[in-house]
Amino acid sequence: MGSLKVFTKLTHDSRIFVAGHRGLVGSAIVRRLQSYGFNNLVLRTHAELDLIDQAAVKEFFRTEKIDFVFVCAAKVGGILHNSKHQADFIYENLMISANVIQAAAEFGVKKLLYLGSSCIYPKFSPQPIPEEALLSGPLEPTNEGYAIAKIAGLKLCEKFYKQYGKCFTSVMPTNMYGPNDNFHPDHSHVIPGMMRRFHEATRNGAPSVTVWGTGSPRREFLYSDDFAEAALTVMEHYDQPEFLNVGTGEDVTIKELAYTMAKVVGFRGEVIFDSTKPDGTPRKVLDVAKIKSLGWAPQISLEEGLKLAYEWALQADAFTLPTGSRDQAHTNA
Repeated sequence: MGSLKVFTKLTHDSRIFVAGHRGLVGSAIVRRLQSYGFNNLVLRTHAELDLIDQAAVKEFFRTEKIDFVFVCAAKVGGILHNSKHQADFIYENLMISANVIQAAAEFGVKKLLYLGSSCIYPKFSPQPIPEEALLSGPLEPTNEGYAIAKIAGLKLCEKFYKQYGKCFTSVMPTNMYGPNDNFHPDHSHVIPGMMRRFHEATRNGAPSVTVWGTGSPRREFLYSDDFAEAALTVMEHYDQPEFLNVGTGEDVTIKELAYTMAKVVGFRGEVIFDSTKPDGTPRKVLDVAKIKSLGWAPQISLEEGLKLAYEWALQADAFTLPTGSRDQAHTNA
């Protein structure tokens, strides 16, 4: 990674902008910042600040005098929504990244942390996936648009660092879950989507829940509060242009995830794996040696994290309230 070149650190007087503060990741970062006494937070909903509007973004940074930025805002969705709306995903995420990063550079932001996604890596990457695997092969076609936009964002940070000396860097998180996740039946990711199905099956007294595929693929999952701690660690202690993976470094099979989910939700019926449906990539887990060398390590086990996420979803009425709104789509990362 090279030796640390410390530009500046957060202080309790710092003006901190968390773009996408109402989503899964942004809200976790806000909670973590507040728990450490950082309360000078500058927060805007999508209705208050459209990050696709370049003029509005520039005016925001000009007037608000922001010191630090966490770029958590993004248009996100599950695999089906991603694959059907590739033009929207690449355009909107490119605009969000370009507008925020350029305005941060123009108006003197001291440090910026950009959030990518592990989908930036080639479909057939070595396992665990090292940071060096980026751009070493073709992407997964179903989310190519989102991945290309995220790659552009992290490269923009890297180039602003190298050309202009801006302390902009990036982290690439694995699959995340937790409070403020999107539980939409069509637009959600693996854990919230599966949690919703098991919850509804339990509530309706269904005898079984069907999970796509054989259950053999292996995936890695990180609780959002663990990620937030990693993000603050990077913001405080890492000042290099090269991005860092963030994950547990451990994976489970989809079958193990499903049985753990059934236990957490209280589903006592049969779990059926439909082998006529595609499995997808056999394994996907990140090499997290570099982030762990900074002293960070995840603290929340998968079962504990699922319990916390389910408790939040019940309290927030997340399984019945409308989800997947435009604002939420732009504030989850």
